Amino acid sequence: MLINTIVMRLLKTIYTSLFTAALSLVLLAGSFCPAGAERVYLDITAQDVRKVVVAVPTFSDTDSPDVAGKGPGKSMAALLARGLEFHGFIQILDPARYDGRRDADWSAMGVDYVIMGSYEQNGSGLRIEGRLLDVAEDKMITGRRYRGKVKQQDDMVLRLCDAIIEVFTGEAGISRSRLAFVSDATGRKEVYLSDALGLSTRQVTRHKHLTVSPRFSPDGNFLAYSSYHSGNQSLYITDLRQNEVTQAISRRKGLNLAPAWSPDGKKMVVTLSKDGSPDLYLIDRQGNIIKRLTSKAGINVSPSWSPDGRSIAFVSDRSGSPQIYLMDMKAGTTKRLTFDGRENTEPDWSPKGDQLAFTRLVDGHYHVFTMDPDNPSSARQITSGWGEFESPTWSPDGKQIGFSRRRNNRQQICSVLKDGRNMRVLFDVPGNQSYPQWVAPAN
Repeated sequence: MLINTIVMRLLKTIYTSLFTAALSLVLLAGSFCPAGAERVYLDITAQDVRKVVVAVPTFSDTDSPDVAGKGPGKSMAALLARGLEFHGFIQILDPARYDGRRDADWSAMGVDYVIMGSYEQNGSGLRIEGRLLDVAEDKMITGRRYRGKVKQQDDMVLRLCDAIIEVFTGEAGISRSRLAFVSDATGRKEVYLSDALGLSTRQVTRHKHLTVSPRFSPDGNFLAYSSYHSGNQSLYITDLRQNEVTQAISRRKGLNLAPAWSPDGKKMVVTLSKDGSPDLYLIDRQGNIIKRLTSKAGINVSPSWSPDGRSIAFVSDRSGSPQIYLMDMKAGTTKRLTFDGRENTEPDWSPKGDQLAFTRLVDGHYHVFTMDPDNPSSARQITSGWGEFESPTWSPDGKQIGFSRRRNNRQQICSVLKDGRNMRVLFDVPGNQSYPQWVAPAN
């Protein structure tokens, strides 16, 4: 039987290696806006769209509005600006051009919108408020107010950010979204969890052994992954709301690999090799096999469930090389999607259900592509430049794609807008990072 290259790539590190609970936030949020206020709804997907210029002056202390640059107001503005810019269609006006003041001539500086923020601290309590102003129309578009604890400051600022993004686009922002990934920062490959801005990184597993393929449950509260610490490649699940216990759900002999959660979070599709050849199986959350999905058709790996639950995309070498296939989960029928390229692997379904991101081998290097599964000939290369680009994962809003980029001896998590613009490293943390998975905030 032909050995699937994607499996070899995934398992080569295996062979060489073998020879804080999340804070629960309680916030009170409110909105205020003038009568007749309208959402902006910018088309940020157009290729020739001009970035929106936004100014974010230092947040004012309502108890001392005339004291500029004191307290946390400057850091609040900086974080809000960073969160807004993260979405790829906003250009933040450098605060140095107006010294953080709130009374600058915004129109002369080419600013489209200004966000006027304020805060009030009372003991351990904190109130944060933000108003979005349209410079050209000289009016307020909307306002938001959040109340919580001082220790929730960053979360409230980013909630404000995501609310403003929703005003601009009609969809909530993703500055509070999270990524799971594998890192060798400790000398062993363990699973980590970080917010998308890299403000806080948490080590999830401490198996002191090779761990791969983290996968979030749809609600973001659970993480499934495969680890070799017991001597066999077994499948585990952990509740991310705690940091002490993990549960084995499949310790069958051989591979127990790469779970794909169903949209309702009740089932998973996994690769098992208990009978010899790696095949896809449908299991419940306790690890019980519900149904075998593939049989005697090569090596079958990397399942990804469509958002509507009707189909899975997966990789098989049944044709002689690793290619992407589509399976109808009700009928059980399968069709091949990719024909161009010697290797097409690692499919990941967009949360909107209209696109698949995947990895293709191009001139000896791996790049990220997208395609409409109803029109496979629409495949388009998204990444460019030198290096290896692998393990694509969609952002929760379906507007960006995360992936791992390997250059020389360094591997980092990067992202790019789905049209290929605005490629950047997401966060710079110790070690090498791989197998990213992106998910919306848990609350």
